[in-house]
Amino acid sequence: MTASVAAELVDLLRLERLEDNLFRGQSRDIGTKYVFGGQVLGQALSAAQQTLAGDRHVHSIHAYFLRAGDVENPIVYDVDRTRDGNSFSVRRVTAIQHGKPIFVFAASFQEDEPGNEHQLAMPTVPPPEDIEPVAAPTAEQLAQLPAKAQRWLSRMGPFEIRPVYPRDEVKPPKRPPYQQVWFRLTGEVGDSRVLHQALLAYASDFHLLGTATFPHGISYYQPNVQMASLDHAMWFHRPFRADDWLLYSLDSPSAQGARGLARGQIYARDGRLVASTAQEGLIRVLPEAWSPN
Repeated sequence: MTASVAAELVDLLRLERLEDNLFRGQSRDIGTKYVFGGQVLGQALSAAQQTLAGDRHVHSIHAYFLRAGDVENPIVYDVDRTRDGNSFSVRRVTAIQHGKPIFVFAASFQEDEPGNEHQLAMPTVPPPEDIEPVAAPTAEQLAQLPAKAQRWLSRMGPFEIRPVYPRDEVKPPKRPPYQQVWFRLTGEVGDSRVLHQALLAYASDFHLLGTATFPHGISYYQPNVQMASLDHAMWFHRPFRADDWLLYSLDSPSAQGARGLARGQIYARDGRLVASTAQEGLIRVLPEAWSPN
């Protein structure tokens, strides 16, 4: 079951090539109201990577979410081959749905080369084997949530996730704005570095913006809370495997003006810092009387 769910995600990231610089990706309803932001990130990176010649790998991505994506329809990715230099390549990608751009993305790729190295140490946390998997919500808890949230929480996703300090997302307490989360793909995949980077781009959208809700005792699952990613940045530092345990260490330095900022560092279980992320998103708390259509 879990291996098939992971294989479905890998297939989702393998786009159909329509033209030299034009690709089409399918969408999946995973319980979110609109297309999951990580899906568009992973597919855009996959599209950009397919226009590269030689052995260059992504080291940074910067993206803006412009419109909500429709889960019932595919997305077309238009790649601009902005530059191919001696060591670096840059690609710009526009994701299009129903004739309008829903997402813009820029990525830079580099050939591997040696250089100075340092990194911040991984936080000291229990290993994933010592952390219990998150318990499924009860039927009574699910009944209090919108239909989309019920499907999200009931579905077995492609990543196994084990928060170091779990939080009740249905009735969240107020907590400081930081957390650590272990995660890994539920099925083994091949050794393709390109695939593992696209998988990590997909997973990097989990938990990031949610960290900015911790001090306020709110969550995405509450019907009067409106949340959406506005932008996303990611830097890839070292090779890794998405099907082995990774630690996502997250914090939120600020929330204001109906926006929250969150940052993340992703470590391999041996302590290597493999990627960093940052995201700002919309966080609106609507009147209690409001209900979704």
